[in-house]
Amino acid sequence: MLNDLYREVILQHYQSPRNRRPLDNPDLEGSAQNPLCGDEITIFASVAEGLLADVAFQARGCSISQASADIMADALRGKTLPEALGAISEFEHLMQDDEPGDVEHPEDLQALRSVRRFPVRVKCALLPWVTLGEAIDRYRADQ
Repeated sequence: MLNDLYREVILQHYQSPRNRRPLDNPDLEGSAQNPLCGDEITIFASVAEGLLADVAFQARGCSISQASADIMADALRGKTLPEALGAISEFEHLMQDDEPGDVEHPEDLQALRSVRRFPVRVKCALLPWVTLGEAIDRYRADQ
């Protein structure tokens, strides 16, 4: 069943994250929390030649927010800052809109989209993405 597959993808990213680690000397950093469910997250990124060279996170909270952060780090690594902001906007649209649009999304992002069945958990999935977007905006303003 498709829902079981999506649940498995989320659990895999939560239990065995590739990107949950501190990042030494990050070029940008953002922290946020969701007081409704207790999620706390810090996103780190290194910027090299205009690209997100590395993205990592530290978090405490639910499996959805942590899996989302891990998926986000994989999805945005190597993108330019404008591309990353575009992808963040697209993910927000994916999570909040009834129509997924014409864009094909990788399986991991589709797994996160399944969270929409639980509206209160959408904020959990969006938390790392919004946090990184705000950190990129601050970084660009300082440059």
